Amino acid sequence: MKTKGKGLVYIFGAAIIGLSAFSCKKKNTNETDTSIASDQHLADATFNDVHNIADQASTGTLVFYSPTYDGNGKINVASEKSSCATITNDTTVTPHILTIDFGTANCTCNDGKNRRGQIIVTYTGHYRDANSTHTITFDNYYVNDNHVEGTKTVTNNGFNTAGNITYTIHINGQVTKANGDVITQVSTRTREWIEGYSTLVWTDDVYLLTGSANGTKTTSSGTTNYTAVINTALKRALNCHWFESGVISITPGSHPARVVDFGSGTCDDQAVVTINGTPHTITLN
Repeated sequence: MKTKGKGLVYIFGAAIIGLSAFSCKKKNTNETDTSIASDQHLADATFNDVHNIADQASTGTLVFYSPTYDGNGKINVASEKSSCATITNDTTVTPHILTIDFGTANCTCNDGKNRRGQIIVTYTGHYRDANSTHTITFDNYYVNDNHVEGTKTVTNNGFNTAGNITYTIHINGQVTKANGDVITQVSTRTREWIEGYSTLVWTDDVYLLTGSANGTKTTSSGTTNYTAVINTALKRALNCHWFESGVISITPGSHPARVVDFGSGTCDDQAVVTINGTPHTITLN
């Protein structure tokens, strides 16, 4: 179990020191900024959350799960049908259009997050159908006052050699945080459904994510480009708010990689970011 702690201080821009009469210079490698890792996770978690909401809404019922914790992670999960969203599924048009409408004012859902606006899904078949495609867009959609925009496309590839369904996921999206910071993401991922396929209860579903992404983070100080590569598949159980395990490397510009380790399988909001061999524990959004 990782110990809690925060240290999301923005320190990009390494100090330059003189080395000789020839004015040789190098960057200070003692970097401790973990905010790019936290914000990349926020973007990933936001678009994963949207995906899960769309999957649930396609059944006509939207449920948010609210786990409680002790010092060892998740110990209980309570669930209730959400009263925040109105679900409309228009199957008279092709492709079909599924609209999840949270209204124009913030509604506090059972998972504790405030949502408003619409998630719109155009689809050609059911989520389990091979070759089906679901395209997710947004209309003034906010989560905890973070504005979510862009497109997420999910294509069912059918069963792989391990007997699991896989999905190809393309994201071209943007999250504008309540503080004005903007995170963009363009990614191609593979989502493998490793547990829960045999039941119609979505809470036992578990997925592995692999792939890569690139994007930008823009603050009042400027814009930083980054790349992100999943080194060890990220594991996501749908009854947990965070990735439970896996490793992703995030490289901001010419700065050292931020290697994010989500742990060994415990559902908690902690991750370890290693920069130049030095670990930093962060609390995830």
